[in-house]
Amino acid sequence: MDVPTYSAEDAPIPAGTVVVERASTAQDLGPRLNRTAADVVRFLLTNGEMVTATQSLTDEMIELFAEDIGAEIKLVDPGEEQEVELRKLLEFEDGGEEIDEGWPHRPPVITVMGHVDHGKTLLLDRIRSANVVDGEAGGITQHIGAYQIERDGKSITFLDTPGHEAFTSMRARGADVTDIVVLVVAADDGVMPQTLEALDHAKAAEVPILVAINKMDREGADPQRVMTQLAERNLVPEAWGGDTIMVPLSAKSGEGVEDLIDNLLLISEVEDLKATPDGRAAGSVLEAHLDIGRGPVATVLVERGTLSVGDPLVSGAAWGRVRALVNDRGERVEHAPPSTPVQVLGLNEVAEAGDTFIIAPSEKLASKVADTREHWQRLASLGRDASATSGGAKLEDIFKQIQAGEAATLNLLVKADVNGSLEAVCDSLRKREREDVKLAFVLRGVGGITENDVQLAAASNATILGFNVRPDRKARELADQEKVEVRTYEVIYKLLEDIENAMVGLLEPEYEEIVTGDAEVREIFRVPRIGSIAGCMVTNGAITRGSKVRFLREGVIIWKGSIQSLKRFKEDAQEVAAGFECGIGLSDFQDLKDGDVIETYEEREIPRD
Repeated sequence: MDVPTYSAEDAPIPAGTVVVERASTAQDLGPRLNRTAADVVRFLLTNGEMVTATQSLTDEMIELFAEDIGAEIKLVDPGEEQEVELRKLLEFEDGGEEIDEGWPHRPPVITVMGHVDHGKTLLLDRIRSANVVDGEAGGITQHIGAYQIERDGKSITFLDTPGHEAFTSMRARGADVTDIVVLVVAADDGVMPQTLEALDHAKAAEVPILVAINKMDREGADPQRVMTQLAERNLVPEAWGGDTIMVPLSAKSGEGVEDLIDNLLLISEVEDLKATPDGRAAGSVLEAHLDIGRGPVATVLVERGTLSVGDPLVSGAAWGRVRALVNDRGERVEHAPPSTPVQVLGLNEVAEAGDTFIIAPSEKLASKVADTREHWQRLASLGRDASATSGGAKLEDIFKQIQAGEAATLNLLVKADVNGSLEAVCDSLRKREREDVKLAFVLRGVGGITENDVQLAAASNATILGFNVRPDRKARELADQEKVEVRTYEVIYKLLEDIENAMVGLLEPEYEEIVTGDAEVREIFRVPRIGSIAGCMVTNGAITRGSKVRFLREGVIIWKGSIQSLKRFKEDAQEVAAGFECGIGLSDFQDLKDGDVIETYEEREIPRD
């Protein structure tokens, strides 16, 4: 049925709330609000927005027009109504999520939360007896890990959620799929801001909370103070007549960790957790990234059914027949029952962390659902990022525009190592928008910074921000040539600090980083009692013994350290120039692969003009 249109003079105000899709054009919007496309274009023109009748409008433009004519609207993503129909196609035959008393018990899913540096990852390390702590920049676990242990013949699944405030959304997802929350609080620090934030997530998830009072081995440890602080927030210890179990422990020495696990098993028995291993699997995507050699990889938690190799999996706009399943120990498995975390290989693109996944009745249906979602998501992104234009300000120029009384738009192209980090960085940046500084994302993506990224940034006058990723040599050269600013970070605090400082005119980097050489790994040699030596070709600059070094795999930083040994043939060398072969031994790193790049660099103190 056609929607009638009126001239601006006699048009009535639409009754009730009108649902409007993001990225609507003037041709779409006008008739919905009893106006013509010309009315919309004319109004926006008088407000300084040059648009055509067929151009996608930003949320702000749509809201501004609706407010002007007095209409109430509700903005929805394109395809939101169609998503309801797609979900019906994927519904379970047994009627959904209702738990049947006849289902068998499943392992509990434990989420470990707490303030940054209070020992969450070290506690998991102690529980798993494996080292997962080394190499975490700034003491931050950058993305969710999932691990499973066996205790007295029973399995327990652990999720590790980051402690920094920027990863709030990731931590919220952890609470959504968890059965029990372990809240880690340092006995010497007490309750901190992120402790309270984690506590809020746990309470919102309505799951039991067990408190691990960590760092009991430290001088100044005061468990009574921690218990008092938590009791003030309605977490009353069992020892004081409450119902919250609090376990004093030391992740460093291992004291009290056994008690923690025993209490977790006790709580899980009381909770009577059940799930059916039968039928098509469904669950949540905890993390996703692009792996060189393996393609898109998604870490998923199976919540019901059994996930098997060969199943047609769909998650958001990503889909594929499961090519392989890898457990937390790196072993390939054929099946994953409920409460099991596994890596899934075989998807056509990187899934969105936090999305649900489901096994479709057929590969054809999985493809159809994913393609439909991809279409609507693309339309939605047009509206969200339509404000990213070639008129954006550079990071170093933005304060000048603000001082001149102009509203500035900072165009950003953001690349990160994994989806969870990308989402956290972008969400944190959004929160730092001001009235006089708007942020527009030209591109948000996973993986190293490429020449294509630089070309896009040059065309849209955007600044490139890389989190745990690096540009390759060709991308660096093109960025210099096109005068595109590329800023890379490994700690999120510094990234956010730089953006905030740019907005108040305080951006003065203390150091400029100079890449001094690149070497490509061509062959790996195993030397007894020494370890792996990388047989390399120096492709750019020079490699110098003792240099600071990054280890890159397709542009993603996987290790940082220094060159321990440098040889030409069998002789020690101080420096090897471009075009020559050499052998490189790295401090504390053995995971070498052909095609990896060793990048050396130095930092020079150069204040901004």
